[in-house]
Amino acid sequence: MKLGMSSQVLTWSVRVFSIATLTTLATTATLNQLTYAESPTFYCGKSNGVPTTFVRTQDGKNLPVIRWVSDYFSGTGLTPQQRCQQVSRRFQRSYDHDTLKHIKPGMLKGQPVVCAVAEKNAACTDTTLLFTLKPGSDPDATARQLFDRRALAAGNVTNQIGGDTSNDSVIIDFEAYLYFSKN
Repeated sequence: MKLGMSSQVLTWSVRVFSIATLTTLATTATLNQLTYAESPTFYCGKSNGVPTTFVRTQDGKNLPVIRWVSDYFSGTGLTPQQRCQQVSRRFQRSYDHDTLKHIKPGMLKGQPVVCAVAEKNAACTDTTLLFTLKPGSDPDATARQLFDRRALAAGNVTNQIGGDTSNDSVIIDFEAYLYFSKN
């Protein structure tokens, strides 16, 4: 009789443990999917055959951010495809580290650059660098043209070559940029 009771208790315990384990695994998988679905993801893809940095938004839209057409940096061994991959990873790293709050142009080691910073007044550094521009480029004008949300929302993506030469400093609120770009 004791053996039968022990067997029943053991069977009941295994069932409870199994249900608890399956519930935990299902909950974890669901939460991981929700977390992934809620976070923008940056990647390098092709737009009309041109290497392009894209962002997959929270609602699943794939928005082109920068088209990499310039061969200027090929002399340093970086093709447009390689720059696209490298910069897409930097966008993702900045987003993951919560420093992709603002995009701002600047100078770093004497070169015009575009950076991702957490605070508007933060300086461009090696760790905040998104990409370097061609020497002599106006970083403000290039950033203004690259991140024109109306152009992006309309499907007009700017090439990374540059833009107009306005003297106004530009700092882009990237979260607002993503919000307005997908509408």
